[in-house]
Amino acid sequence: MAKKYIVTLRVEERAQLLTLIRSGTAKARTLTHARILLKAAEGWPDRDICKALDVSIPTVERIRKRLVFEGFEAVLKPRRPHRIYSRKLDGEQEAHVIALVCGSPPQGYARWSLRLLADQVIQLKITDTISHETIRHVLDDNELKPWRKQEWCIPPQANAEFVYHMEDVLDVYQRPADPKRPLVCFDESPEQLVRETRQSLPMQKGQPARYDYEYHREGVANLFMFFAPLQNWRSVKVTAQRTQVDWAHCMRDLVDVHFPQAEKIVIVQDQLNTHSPAGLYEVFTPTEAKRILDRLEFHSTPKHGSWLNMAEIELSVLNRQCLKRCIASPAILIRETETWALQRNQKHATVNWQFAAQNARIKLKRLYPSIDD
Repeated sequence: MAKKYIVTLRVEERAQLLTLIRSGTAKARTLTHARILLKAAEGWPDRDICKALDVSIPTVERIRKRLVFEGFEAVLKPRRPHRIYSRKLDGEQEAHVIALVCGSPPQGYARWSLRLLADQVIQLKITDTISHETIRHVLDDNELKPWRKQEWCIPPQANAEFVYHMEDVLDVYQRPADPKRPLVCFDESPEQLVRETRQSLPMQKGQPARYDYEYHREGVANLFMFFAPLQNWRSVKVTAQRTQVDWAHCMRDLVDVHFPQAEKIVIVQDQLNTHSPAGLYEVFTPTEAKRILDRLEFHSTPKHGSWLNMAEIELSVLNRQCLKRCIASPAILIRETETWALQRNQKHATVNWQFAAQNARIKLKRLYPSIDD
């Protein structure tokens, strides 16, 4: 029987999995998923994988599917399926449990555990008997989850470096439109390539369009976004990777292809290790690198402040309008993104940026160093 989700691994991904297994320091579930990927990539049938690793066929299929749709890293971070359980505590008892977990754990414990919570609930006589699994269900079903943490770009408090880059970018955004000095926001984003291995059947009289659930992972491409908000213009360049060489060629395209008549191109970009003007000297001859740099004026968003880059907004629009589907190859990705950019340019779509330095000094006052008079 043909596989619905075909596993292929790059050389570096295979090496990463082997290193993970040999270290033996990861969770047992993560190690199992790594072994499933390796054997599936070698062409093992699912039943043989199940016998060798003592797992079920649905588990193997789930790992295949996550690799195809969510990528390599997502497979090593498994998700727990959501189940609906009958309530064993009333509303008042559940409120006591939530209030308990919102507080600090007892002395001698670094954090609350499910069994510790169950013991505390019984000691406080909230209920006579309760299991740690019941505690788990109560916490899963409640909207308040104080134990959760979310990774977030948190700007530093009272940081002059952050403020300097933020106000510099905001001042650039306030400049009037000048064809001789166009403003271009530059950003990048990865894109997972996925191919449907079975051709869908078109809609016919009396029946809807039909398609199969068989997909194949085709690797990852990189998108470079050029966005000139004052010219209502954008362009997307598709590359195989995001190296300093690719960035340098993008800068040359800005100078020679997109804005050959401009005296100076004002660029707003994030502070990434590959986005360094010195990289032009790594890629081109000194004469060519100097020629390109003389036409460019760089302004960097602060670290943990990429939201100040308008190209990030345009990448979000691209993802919602064009990329939320299976795209099988770089050629198709190039064709689709070029068509999307052309249509957006013809509509004169842009970003209406209203946030200025004066607003930042009020709304983001905590970011500014405090100076005593």
